[in-house]
Amino acid sequence: QLQAYGGGLVQAGGSLRLSCAASGRTFSRYAVGWFRQAPGKEREFVAQIDWSGASTYYADIGKGRFTISRDSAKNTVYLQMNSLKPEDTAVYYCATTQTWITSSTQAYNYWGQGTLVTVSS
Repeated sequence: QLQAYGGGLVQAGGSLRLSCAASGRTFSRYAVGWFRQAPGKEREFVAQIDWSGASTYYADIGKGRFTISRDSAKNTVYLQMNSLKPEDTAVYYCATTQTWITSSTQAYNYWGQGTLVTVSS
């Protein structure tokens, strides 16, 4: 089971760090991705990290502002989000996949419950 947490309300220009923790299973052999879904919009890819943590892949929306990382000892993947904008407001989800590199939701098999990020202007 995956659980995303760390969301909240932040002002534009602020930062948040999201966490994705796995319980009951390890995802050390899987790549992990972050997605987000704003109200009325489709779920979109944000970033992905490979099983080792050595390689990362970002959508344009996150390049230069977001950083994905993982701590295998803690069985946790993080998404550090800086310089947040109101358009970053969404529910953020983490998910695992055995495919590297992919931004397709269909390639991800296990999904966590999302965490809401709200950025005020």
